[in-house]
Amino acid sequence: MKKILIIEDDLNIAELQQDYLEVEGFAADICADGSAGLKQFQENGYDLLILDIMLPGLDGLEILRSLRDEKEVPVILVSAKKEEIDKIKGFNLGADDYITKPFSPGELVARVKAHLQNYEKLKKKFSEKQISNNAVVIRGLRIEKEARRVYIHNREANLAQKEFELLLYLAKHPNRVFGRDELFEKVWGLEALGDSATVTVHIARLRDKIESDPSNPQYIETVWGAGYRFRV
Repeated sequence: MKKILIIEDDLNIAELQQDYLEVEGFAADICADGSAGLKQFQENGYDLLILDIMLPGLDGLEILRSLRDEKEVPVILVSAKKEEIDKIKGFNLGADDYITKPFSPGELVARVKAHLQNYEKLKKKFSEKQISNNAVVIRGLRIEKEARRVYIHNREANLAQKEFELLLYLAKHPNRVFGRDELFEKVWGLEALGDSATVTVHIARLRDKIESDPSNPQYIETVWGAGYRFRV
């Protein structure tokens, strides 16, 4: 049975979500506080998180920021806000979906099912491609971690150090959207203070070296308004 955590401070909404999910065979827990919800999620093996943005304690975006490198499970953001900037922030922090209040509980359940199915397919697909701890092979692209070498259709691609680290970081988090600031911070190890354009330059260089058609990339995709993702 799949376990779902609902972090929502409106108990009427949370209990309605819980009822619909349980009817569909899911186990659903509720937490009304952001700080307590983060702790509960970290300490239990949940398969999906339904996360309100406006919460006491920590808000949903702060929770996402704390979880983004800890747990690889689907996250559905819920908010009364309709502004596009909130959606972009959520996707940049690793959210998989964004649903605006008021919404149909049946629609939420359908999205939950779809994300869990897609996540299971992704895990299976990626585990089949991750042939060892030292190499990742995806559709003709081979990344050798310890040797720090990359091959595209058996031809070695000569990557600079940061190009390799950027490619490996994206490949280790397939299908997740990363903003330029986050990639700069994670790969370069610095706070992004106006230097995130460096990421754009390195993405362009990577595409020139690993994509058969850099203008129509098959590995590193641009998600307009949000950032980049590695597609598997």
